[in-house]
Amino acid sequence: MKWIEVKIKTTTEAVEAVSNILYDVGVGGVVIEDPSDPIFKEKDAGDWDYVDESLLQNVLEGAIVKGYLPESEDLIDKIEWIRQSVEMIPQYNLDKGLGEVTTTEVYEEDWANAWKKYYKPKKIGSKIVIKPTWEPYTPQAEEIIVELDPGMAFGTGTHETTMMCVQNLEKYVTPESLVFDIGCGSGILSITAAKLGAKKIVGIDLDEVAVKVSRKNVEDNHVTEQVEIRHGNLLDTLHERADVIVANIIADVIIILADELRQFLKEESIFIASGIILDKIEEVTAALRKNRFEIVQIETMGEWAAIVSKPEGDQKDE
Repeated sequence: MKWIEVKIKTTTEAVEAVSNILYDVGVGGVVIEDPSDPIFKEKDAGDWDYVDESLLQNVLEGAIVKGYLPESEDLIDKIEWIRQSVEMIPQYNLDKGLGEVTTTEVYEEDWANAWKKYYKPKKIGSKIVIKPTWEPYTPQAEEIIVELDPGMAFGTGTHETTMMCVQNLEKYVTPESLVFDIGCGSGILSITAAKLGAKKIVGIDLDEVAVKVSRKNVEDNHVTEQVEIRHGNLLDTLHERADVIVANIIADVIIILADELRQFLKEESIFIASGIILDKIEEVTAALRKNRFEIVQIETMGEWAAIVSKPEGDQKDE
């Protein structure tokens, strides 16, 4: 399968805006090459082990952000939209730098291996450490290791939306929890819930590649007895009520889910929704309140938000 690598030359201050542009057209993740980041941001001594030395040796004109799109009928339209969006960045008082957008054909096998040098063990909660399967790591006291190879599926654990989900799973998962992971991607949240001790987890994804990757990661983490990965359309494959539902998707899908979510939640339960850009917070909270959800917490990280809510009132007759 052939993919198109979209490379954008920009500045450190515009990296997040450019990344969001790529996420908006459907890339599963981005690679950021920014030599200014390790130089100007304060780092712990141990972090220097994870810096790609070539980034420090090469003189780049600002930062480079890369994303990958599959070949499709609307590919040209997407690339043109990216170019136009990058040109509009100065309207938000950000320096776009060169703003140059280039594309390169990349075959699936090449891409699947090329990005691995940027992916290192990372602690994303108070206990959870996401460790690539090919990287050595010695856990510290009380750390819980999640072994992960995302393959072609979204979800390395390094994105803010995933980090907020993991942090909330640490807060709400108990040994008696039944957890639904809607849009499970690489399986990272399902596996995290299992490692935190949840009794049963069901992960669901529409993408057959994601389902395949998730099942492999579940096996690699030895949690097959707790985790079941299903292929299907979000809630269509569910027939139980959960203690915790986590959905790291996008705001528009969460708004749609809100209309039917209560029938899949127990009376004392939690819904963790992430993948919400800051501009969509009010729309999502309005949809949840309309469907009798109480907003427990709104958390933000970078340009993203996670909303924790719980159903109000008696659900026995629903």
